[in-house]
Amino acid sequence: HVQLVESGGALVQPGGSLRLSCAASGPAYSFNCMGWFRQAPGKEREGVARVPYTGGRTYYADSVTGRFTMSRDNAKDTLILQMNSLKPEDTAMYFCATAPFRACLADRPVPQDYSVWDQGTQVTVS
Repeated sequence: HVQLVESGGALVQPGGSLRLSCAASGPAYSFNCMGWFRQAPGKEREGVARVPYTGGRTYYADSVTGRFTMSRDNAKDTLILQMNSLKPEDTAMYFCATAPFRACLADRPVPQDYSVWDQGTQVTVS
């Protein structure tokens, strides 16, 4: 049984930083592709970052490249999304999710490819 628990969302001023954590539990083979997504009110869910669980090239959406960094703490089975230079347009509910490895082969993260999601955490930049 795979479970993801996220934390770290908050209200922050423009230009500030936040660190989101996503703790994973369950069979390790379930975490082949890990992704961060966000969804703002009235908008579709979009992929922010993605990386194979065992390591490899990390994908970043153009809108966050150079500001967000995705990393893994394998010892703790935890994903980290470090968000710097935050902008009001980064305001959204943020989610982490897992998918089979093939999801990491797509050009960009597609929400429909991800089967396990956490409860989400709100990030507000204002």
